[in-house]
Amino acid sequence: MLALRVEKRGLAVKDTDLPERGDEALVRVLLSGICNTDLEIARGYAGFKGTIGHEFVGIVEDAADKAWIGQRVVGEINAGCGECALCRAGDPRHCAKRTVLGILGRDGAHAEFLKLPVSNLLAVPDAIVDEHAVFAEPLAAACGIMERAAVTRDKKVAVIGDGKLGLLCAQALALTGADTLLVGKHAEKLRIAARRGIETATTKTVAKRKNQFDVVVEASGSASAFQLALDLLRPRGVLVLKSTFEGTTEINAARLVVDEISVVGSRCGRFPPALDLLRTGAIDVDSLISEEHPLRSGVLAMERAGKKGILKVFLRP
Repeated sequence: MLALRVEKRGLAVKDTDLPERGDEALVRVLLSGICNTDLEIARGYAGFKGTIGHEFVGIVEDAADKAWIGQRVVGEINAGCGECALCRAGDPRHCAKRTVLGILGRDGAHAEFLKLPVSNLLAVPDAIVDEHAVFAEPLAAACGIMERAAVTRDKKVAVIGDGKLGLLCAQALALTGADTLLVGKHAEKLRIAARRGIETATTKTVAKRKNQFDVVVEASGSASAFQLALDLLRPRGVLVLKSTFEGTTEINAARLVVDEISVVGSRCGRFPPALDLLRTGAIDVDSLISEEHPLRSGVLAMERAGKKGILKVFLRP
């Protein structure tokens, strides 16, 4: 089968062996989405070598539980050991022995086939087309903010970053009823949020909004956004970090102490809320789709995904 892989010599589409499913499910990938994390992995983030990609929709080709065969699915990307306290509680996202699809110890979704435990799979409702189902993982990550920070109607929330993740975060947060602002640099991207009734501002014009927000979400992947987030937060506000990227960020710890700022990380969210939002059309994902390429052109697709102004790029095996 074909797979887009990061290897010692760099990024390449390779003809690789079909995954041996073992006690897991074998999934034929219908469509996968390129994420900024894929771009960062190709640059060296996490030290991962293998098939990249973790956003997908597919068809179950084989599984020990034959009831799954033929089912259209998406999949939670963290596969736990199944034995630790976290896994037994039904949340393997921080299992110490977990593998992560296309990120840690497990080949990913930019391939013709992948494998995942059946417990990671979720059936996709018929009302959700493939091009929308691919957004289940990043939308779940956006919804995961609400697991880490209290976002209610009386809160003022700002999202920094008008890329794919920032646009999903802003839309998900706005559905809580919170007063939501999206901060970015690109007029055409900010208009996507504005069409959903979300207030927008540029990184320059937002400077006058210092100390006005209860929660600020950093989703830009820019180290400079950390300082901007602190400027926007009220004392005792919450800074939610969503971006993963290769590099380091300087932190003024004194500022955090003096203003008693809480800094929390937010990584993966639960899929069921995301699927519900996609099923009901509550989130505009169509405006986030830029291009589609065949899997055999995966290297080109990755290059395109890193270009200015490009949002979601799909790969179709």
